[in-house]
Amino acid sequence: MKPSQRGMWPYLFLSPAIVLFTLFLAVPIGYTVYLAMRRTKVSGLGLGKGARREVYVGFDNFAAALADAELWSGWLRVLGYGALVLVVMLGLALLFALMLDSARVRLARFSRIAIFLPYAVPGVAATLLWGFLYLPSLSPIRDVLDVDFLGATTVTYSMANVAVWGGVGFNMLVLYTTLRAIPRDLYEAARLDGASEFQIAVRVKIPILAPAIVLTTVFSIIATIQVFTEPTTLRPLTNTISSTWSPLMKVYRDAFVTGDLYSAAATSIVIAAISLVLSFGFLRVVRNHAFREG
Repeated sequence: MKPSQRGMWPYLFLSPAIVLFTLFLAVPIGYTVYLAMRRTKVSGLGLGKGARREVYVGFDNFAAALADAELWSGWLRVLGYGALVLVVMLGLALLFALMLDSARVRLARFSRIAIFLPYAVPGVAATLLWGFLYLPSLSPIRDVLDVDFLGATTVTYSMANVAVWGGVGFNMLVLYTTLRAIPRDLYEAARLDGASEFQIAVRVKIPILAPAIVLTTVFSIIATIQVFTEPTTLRPLTNTISSTWSPLMKVYRDAFVTGDLYSAAATSIVIAAISLVLSFGFLRVVRNHAFREG
């Protein structure tokens, strides 16, 4: 076999992934950018052949998206929702991972499965389950707590509860797997120095877990920005969730309700850009501490 022929084998094995990437990621992204720079121009009454035609408008759709008050109102709601979800979800995931890694833990395998199991439930099914538990006529919780879980002031907390319930298990598993890879000798050395289990967790385990915590935080930030399932599924159960509660819900409304694909495409690109800025901004802030980079 000639050297030039041997050099083609890696590309042959990579070709299925390249084809899938091109068809299902690169092409849709390119088409979205194309739509974001176009708009339908209507002539006269919009009747007859040629009355409606697609024209190039440059960055006008992006300017309109950035000036849309509904989009920024949705961002404010998502930021409040995200701050609540990130703190509670990652805090519980870290707590459970440390508890399961403790030398005195019992029923560790059952506990891991029990904590991870909600993550295996599809998001729509989980939201519907909690939605019926929130309804006053069906919820056994309302017999104990006199709280309107779908009210204007509480619906954000109700949605955050669904996200936390489903997301703790995945993040816990990532952190717990990292903990299991730490050499046990470090813990024994700390115990010989007189450190308690709490001190080992705070001074040994958590610093070593820093890169994994950053990883799960970035994943959680991206997932929070893209929140769509919870508000969309709960919306038929209450009138406190608008059709533009989150930025992605606005994209869905523009594309499939009002039929404005061009505005939806521009808004989706704005959302992707903001997600990129927030994710990389967080990484830039924490990388020196987590990854010891200067």
